[in-house]
Amino acid sequence: MAGNAIDQTRRMLSLVTYLRERPGAHVSDVARAFGISEDELIADLDVLPMCGTSFRGGDLLDIDTDGDRIWWHNPDATGSSAGEPLRLAADEATALLVAARAVATLPGLRDSDRQALLRATAKLEAAAGEAAGASSRLSVTFESEGGVFADIDRAIAERRRVWLRYYSPARDELTEREVDPIRLFAVGHTYVEAWCRLSEARRTFRLDRVAEIRLLDERSDPPPIEPRDLSEGLVQPAAEDPEVVVEVGPGGRWVAEYYPHDSADELPDGGLRITLRTPDPGSLRRLALRLGRDGRIVSPRDLADSARDAARQALAAYGE
Repeated sequence: MAGNAIDQTRRMLSLVTYLRERPGAHVSDVARAFGISEDELIADLDVLPMCGTSFRGGDLLDIDTDGDRIWWHNPDATGSSAGEPLRLAADEATALLVAARAVATLPGLRDSDRQALLRATAKLEAAAGEAAGASSRLSVTFESEGGVFADIDRAIAERRRVWLRYYSPARDELTEREVDPIRLFAVGHTYVEAWCRLSEARRTFRLDRVAEIRLLDERSDPPPIEPRDLSEGLVQPAAEDPEVVVEVGPGGRWVAEYYPHDSADELPDGGLRITLRTPDPGSLRRLALRLGRDGRIVSPRDLADSARDAARQALAAYGE
């Protein structure tokens, strides 16, 4: 039986040194030396080619076997040169320079941060050589989210309250509220965690849904609260929450972006079959009404029936 992951890691580290010193070693001899079966050794050899100092060609270990002997075609990948300082490739330097220049143009960026970024960019340009010239022909423009980020970042630094006009997709409406920003974070999209003075509770706002923002003179004073644990994602439905299945057409694919879900399977017409969990399935009736012909609730059956009834009532009221 193979050992645990730690044992396997230790074994493979030793295996690298062993094979460097024994080019063309026999599989049977190596397996016997490490006290494992030949199948376990072959499994280790399948993993080693995915290891190296980087994922660039020549840096990964080029090790293979014909079933009898083991060959290492680039043993210098772990030689003395592997310990030299890593150097940026041209594409890496270009990406860093373009990103640095773009960030330096963000409105609201603190002057000290901007100056530090410009100094670092100048050093990178000098080290990059020809790549710096290539990067000067590329540019990135931040949309409105960049400005919102800068304003929120400034509000946090200066401990100021913020006024927002915010779009809520669940209610399909814009709301106005004052919030005390706590922190910025990114989980797929960029969010601000804040104390909302409208609901008197902690709320999370996605920056690309902020329609308008204004820094206020009032001092931000959120109550002392423990930051949320985001290690498993922004929204973490419980396993015991009821399961809901929604089918949407091409025009309803946005549901998979806005609602955390367990799965989203492609449908032949270009739509999706989305499986999600929620402690309050009834709250999805509004979603069904918004989707209209672009989607429907499939299960649970009682929720699907109530959504259809709500749609019929809405159509009847519209026709009166």
